[in-house]
Amino acid sequence: MNEFLWGVVPYLSLAFLVGGTLHRYVSDPIGWGSRSSQLLERRWLKWGSLLFHWGILFVFVGHVLGLLVPVEVWRAIGVGEALYHLTADWVGGAAGAAAWAGLAVLLLRRALNRRVRLNSDVLMDWVALVLLFVVVSLGVAMTVGYNNVFGPYEYRTTVGPWIRSVLVLQPEPGLMARVPVLLQAHILAAWVLFAISPYTRLVHIWSLPLAYLRRAPIQYRSRTHYAHRATEEGGRT
Repeated sequence: MNEFLWGVVPYLSLAFLVGGTLHRYVSDPIGWGSRSSQLLERRWLKWGSLLFHWGILFVFVGHVLGLLVPVEVWRAIGVGEALYHLTADWVGGAAGAAAWAGLAVLLLRRALNRRVRLNSDVLMDWVALVLLFVVVSLGVAMTVGYNNVFGPYEYRTTVGPWIRSVLVLQPEPGLMARVPVLLQAHILAAWVLFAISPYTRLVHIWSLPLAYLRRAPIQYRSRTHYAHRATEEGGRT
């Protein structure tokens, strides 16, 4: 089971991620995107989206620095274990909490707002949002809960080398054998999320709106102001 979970599942997830993304891009280019529901409700979306996107951005940067940069590099530049884990605890915990709060707002919005709920798809919206909430919740529980109760876990000597071994196609499942169950659950849930993401609204992470930078500006007129001016001009004639 250890060999399957940490030596096979990552590649199955990546295969679904890459293959599914290409398939959807070819078969459903019109449906590619996040299917914004801003027109249905704005206030909750504004705060939930801001909290989630800013929080997850810092979480992503933290994961890249923690998992892809070997612990020896941190030691060589003078960042010891105590300073690293203190920063990860406070900055990572705050970023994770922001992302978690944003997802909670978005989930409540989708459940409680009738217009948004009726326009929600099971896989596209609910499964993706709930699974993303589970992934973030497990990560926050590990960072804020486990590390402060049992002491900081040095994942840079186990999970970090393991993920790098997966990326270079030489997986070492044995590195994950003694990783805390909470962290293992977080990682497995993330692999499942990667696998289904091509067929959810999460596919929009691969879209960069570069065309907007060179597109001519669109001019809008106020309907009320325009109608008022037209009435005045009609009265004068």
